[in-house]
Amino acid sequence: MRKAFVAAVLRLAQERPFAFLSGDLGFMALEPLRDLLGPRFINAGVAEQNMISVAAGIASEGLAAWTYSIGAFLYARPFEQIRNDVCYHGLDVKLVANGGGFAYGPMGPTHHALEDYGALLTLRGLRAFVPAFAVDLDPAIQRMAERHGPDYLRLGWCERPADFEAPPFAQWRRLVAGGGPVVVAVGPVAGPLVAALRDEPEATRPELWALCELPVLAAMLPGELLESVTRSGTLVVVEEHVAQGSAGSALALALLQNGLAPRRFRLLCPGGYSSGRFGSHAFHRKAHGLDAASVLASSIALASS
Repeated sequence: MRKAFVAAVLRLAQERPFAFLSGDLGFMALEPLRDLLGPRFINAGVAEQNMISVAAGIASEGLAAWTYSIGAFLYARPFEQIRNDVCYHGLDVKLVANGGGFAYGPMGPTHHALEDYGALLTLRGLRAFVPAFAVDLDPAIQRMAERHGPDYLRLGWCERPADFEAPPFAQWRRLVAGGGPVVVAVGPVAGPLVAALRDEPEATRPELWALCELPVLAAMLPGELLESVTRSGTLVVVEEHVAQGSAGSALALALLQNGLAPRRFRLLCPGGYSSGRFGSHAFHRKAHGLDAASVLASSIALASS
């Protein structure tokens, strides 16, 4: 999604001023933005803690600041600066993480962002965006830019089938209708599921929803989703994030607050590195049962249990 992100931010730069800080990455991608912004583009170096504090200082003077780094380095290393310098003061600092979830697969756990939005959403006033497709970037960035305050954008791989026209960007979108169990996919993991489900018989295939904006609040659950969960009695949540602080746990709470408890519930998420082996993004998804075939099999088996 990096190319789509850069294109969207370039368009944003034609509409409003902002500073952009990079943690010494983005080569062969961010150069057009650097050339356009001039002195408002800052290479902060491999110093994410300092980068966040500098961004907070810029924002405190009235200029929005966008920060960009590898996901694992953007939320974990400078967590204290995000909390103290940005969120406690409600400053207009945007955190852009490249490589959410297992996107940096073979580089191992130091480069995997699996606790990111769960940790960040504990902070005051912060919202998180997890776009499912590259076409989501323009509207997501517009939403972030229009709101004064801290936001987190998690970029991953776009795996939208070439012939699939995604509904307009929203927190909740029904991507595939079906009469079977309800599957909620957080962000890019939705793409392979679209491809896997479209050819299944509509009467029995899972109904697929994409969740792309957090936090999940009880008052903001779509009525159509509540109706589908009630009809099915089965809900499966799929995400590249650990169970603690997950969107799945927040959704379970929101459903209970709405007086709805699915008879069958399953959260499919990473559960550690039991094999001790590391590989591609696809390798890690399959190892944790997050690939499309495993999700489909698990959802059908749960619904029939």
